Amino acid sequence: MAKQQAPIQKNEIVEATFVDLTHDGAGVAKIEGFPVFVPNGLPGERAQIKVVKVNKGYGYGRIVELNERSPERVEPPCPIYKQCGGCQLQHLKYEAQLIFKQKQVQEVLNRIGRLENVKVHPVLGMSEPWRYRNKSQVPVGEREGGLVAGFYQQRSHTIINMEECLIQAEANDRIVQGVRTIAEKYGIPAYNEQTHQGILRHIVTRYGRQSQDVMVVLITRTEELPHKGKIIKEILEAFPQVKSIIQNINTKRTNVIFGEQTKVLAGEEYLYDSIGDIKFAISARSFYQVNPEQTKVLYDKALQYAELTGVETVIDAYCGIGTISLFLAQKAKSVYGVEIVPEAIEDAKRNAKLNGIENVEFAVGKAEEVIPNWYKNGIKADVIVVDPPRKGCDVELLDTIIAMKPKRVVYVSCNPGTLARDLRILEDGGFQTVEVQPVDMFPHTSHVECCVVLYQKDYIDEKTGKEMNIEVAAEL
Repeated sequence: MAKQQAPIQKNEIVEATFVDLTHDGAGVAKIEGFPVFVPNGLPGERAQIKVVKVNKGYGYGRIVELNERSPERVEPPCPIYKQCGGCQLQHLKYEAQLIFKQKQVQEVLNRIGRLENVKVHPVLGMSEPWRYRNKSQVPVGEREGGLVAGFYQQRSHTIINMEECLIQAEANDRIVQGVRTIAEKYGIPAYNEQTHQGILRHIVTRYGRQSQDVMVVLITRTEELPHKGKIIKEILEAFPQVKSIIQNINTKRTNVIFGEQTKVLAGEEYLYDSIGDIKFAISARSFYQVNPEQTKVLYDKALQYAELTGVETVIDAYCGIGTISLFLAQKAKSVYGVEIVPEAIEDAKRNAKLNGIENVEFAVGKAEEVIPNWYKNGIKADVIVVDPPRKGCDVELLDTIIAMKPKRVVYVSCNPGTLARDLRILEDGGFQTVEVQPVDMFPHTSHVECCVVLYQKDYIDEKTGKEMNIEVAAEL
């Protein structure tokens, strides 16, 4: 059978109507049934599209002229929005962004997880969806003899010079650009990916929402930083908010931002911040949610779904620096956290001590190895909480959860696709997905966080039986 030819060719200009959005926020146009993905297109809009790439089953394009506009379209306030790869949805009204994300979660659960009847609640959004990020990681480059600092252009490693980012805390913007100016003054060369030469790779800032303090991390290719003392002095004089200056050395030819060696150049090793009543000490490489306001919303939902009464044993399978563990410990009898990164466990123990929380225990290792060992030693979880990275849970961990049969599983996810895959495995293993609450942790981007509760099916039968007995007793 002859292969079907694509109805379009590269560089061709065609007129089409957008019918949907992809998971990453691009408009979907259909040309004789052939899908073309176009950034900044919205459903219902009609546009002249230039085809920029044609693959076997789909193509890519860009808008040449917009003929019919969606009523949901707004003018992006960011002047570099179309060049920068940081946001994908600034051109869509915020209320419509929330609807898109709810639909995205529902469709993925249906398609990948085969979970057609699970309730997906409306997305919990922000009243002020700007300036929410507390962490900035900005690559540094050189242009016309000077340093530039900004995010990468879409699908490239070309740096878009940036004076401000409207989803960053204002303090991060000011300090990143101030540090860039100081480094330029002292002739610090930017790192060059092609030649693996130069010194300054990234400027990272972390901002404490509660304290308003800032940590500056200079990521360098070499341990030597010329004029180090003068640079430190000028940063501290220019920005009294800066309480910590750290140098991280990354000598490898890699796109990974942080290296293995970290040194304190000035001030403290940690930045302090709070989520609700819990205080956290955050080191340069700690994982800490970038939107603390919405993190509180997310963790409150996880706490609600855990249904803790003070007698439960809880296991937190990807505990990081203890953020969810410490929230749960306020309501549980005991909490056990496991994390594969030793530095994160040290931070978790420090954060427990910082808050005077004693009913938590943290262990280093793979969850699928540590949790069965706990089980053998008589630790049986009533609730298991997982908050894995984007790749989702390891299969061995899911098998362990199925074998342990906790009453409830609370799954916090930053990737609807791997969430749906893992929910299907847990469903096949004897759990039932009860409800899903999406939370908008990253406004104006295509990303969405979800909090999900599952019941073990034996527990559902037990709970239903108790409710029926209560109803019968009430009738008597």
